Amino acid sequence: MTISEIQTLLNAEIICGEDKISQTVDRAFASDLMSDVLTLKSNQIMLITGLCNIQTIRTMEMADLNTVIFVRGKKATEDMIDIAQENDMIVLQSEYSMFRTCGILWEAGIKPVF
Repeated sequence: MTISEIQTLLNAEIICGEDKISQTVDRAFASDLMSDVLTLKSNQIMLITGLCNIQTIRTMEMADLNTVIFVRGKKATEDMIDIAQENDMIVLQSEYSMFRTCGILWEAGIKPVF
């Protein structure tokens, strides 16, 4: 599924990475615990989280992830956006809950990590 399709399904806003809307994603991981994110073994995973702070972007950097959806209406700060852009990341924001986001993506064919 492309970032553009995900954006449409979740009525999301792309905060950075607009030039990558044709990139595809097939797996997602939902968590607000960044220690769980660090256990992931693959970098081809989209992170879904409501934890919207600089540590989330730094954790993504350490885990070699490049796509995140902030749920529950959370908004990335300018510092977060700057670091995400420096690391060539895609950042989306959605008003939907984490549960609703995961359900929509599951129904659309996104697979879980575990």
